[in-house]
Amino acid sequence: MFPREYRGVAFVVGLFLVVQLGALALVPEFAESGYQAVDNPDNPTNSLLYIAAIIAMTGLMLAAFRYDLDQGIRLLIVGVSAWLSWYVFSAVVSQLAAAVPAIAVGVALLVYPEWYVIDTAGVLMGAGAAGLFGISFGLLPALLLLAFLAVYDAISVYGTEHMLSLAEGVMDLNIPVVLVIPLSLSYSLLGEQSESEGDDTDGDSAIDDGDPDANSDDLDNPDESADEGADVSEPTDIEDRDAFFIGLGDAVIPTVLVASAATFSPAAALDMPLIGINLPALLAMVGSLAGLLVLMSWVIKGRPHAGLPLLNGGAIGGYLIGSVVAGVPLIEAVGLAGFL
Repeated sequence: MFPREYRGVAFVVGLFLVVQLGALALVPEFAESGYQAVDNPDNPTNSLLYIAAIIAMTGLMLAAFRYDLDQGIRLLIVGVSAWLSWYVFSAVVSQLAAAVPAIAVGVALLVYPEWYVIDTAGVLMGAGAAGLFGISFGLLPALLLLAFLAVYDAISVYGTEHMLSLAEGVMDLNIPVVLVIPLSLSYSLLGEQSESEGDDTDGDSAIDDGDPDANSDDLDNPDESADEGADVSEPTDIEDRDAFFIGLGDAVIPTVLVASAATFSPAAALDMPLIGINLPALLAMVGSLAGLLVLMSWVIKGRPHAGLPLLNGGAIGGYLIGSVVAGVPLIEAVGLAGFL
């Protein structure tokens, strides 16, 4: 049997794949339903507005934790989770009927936020958010978004370290801004929190950067200790953990480029069932997953790292390679052809 840390890595990869494939499956339905959030998806200022919103949300959450308004943040994120779930369910049933499972997601998060409830809600949020942003961000805005957030994530983890403070505040709220990766079948997030009497979980928290819906500027380095005052430069033995955590934004942000490429790239569509995808989008997926595997190899060694530089870098590199192989000129692949 594989060591439990490798089973954990396989579980992370599986969650990322579900988010990516779910977003691709939702893109045609979202586009047909008119869910595009902007009139001109090729306008690069779309990225600037979203980046400003991420920074503002980060500051709001830090202020809320400082002034003991944690439950307000929890209710906000649960509401966003139910709202995004409604978008996902409305792609397969009527908008009215979609309200029932969407409300159920919100209630489950409030009443019984066990790890599998959080992960299910996170996957629904992630696929829905990535799909919505994918049809709203053209190629240039999507590339700018990923490039900026990769830099921002690195600065916030290795430089200012303000994501550590955000991580500490988020961990006890049991909300789907993080995906919980159990390392044993018997693991219980609620049971662990009960036993520790309010102390932080044994798992490591990962500081991540902005995610569209819940603002994954919360947790993205599945390798960093959530304990207050923890030294992020000090490795943690994987055998000492029952679970680790990875920010939902790590799954969502690279998938925005995947969905954007599937929507806006002129490359020919591939013949695949259920999802619309082309070579640039496919290799963006492959690149992001390659970055994820590198990140997880560091996590297993107990070292904290920013996730988006690897994940976004892999997605951008894979997308550009896929565009070249598909015969799309680079000037067109990066979305600059319309400006020249």
